[in-house]
Amino acid sequence: MAMTKADIIESVFERAGLSKKDAAEVVELIFDTLKMTLEHGEKIKVSGFGNFVVSQKRSRPGRNPQTGQPLEITARRVVKFRASQVLKGALNKS
Repeated sequence: MAMTKADIIESVFERAGLSKKDAAEVVELIFDTLKMTLEHGEKIKVSGFGNFVVSQKRSRPGRNPQTGQPLEITARRVVKFRASQVLKGALNKS
């Protein structure tokens, strides 16, 4: 099961003692800030969590898996996440 934005809002509501409306606003503001930063091509570093970086992918040949028809996959920007050593350590605790 995946954690949703509603789950994050609920967690902030319970842990920070904010109203649900305030918790929702805080979560929305954080996501909007992250999105705007990445749209401008800037790197995001969250200490103890990891880094988000925008990367450019070139166009390349591909094919439609249903028809086998060749097609061109267009160039695009993608977001890459790299976990910090702290997060990796927490994930791999025995």
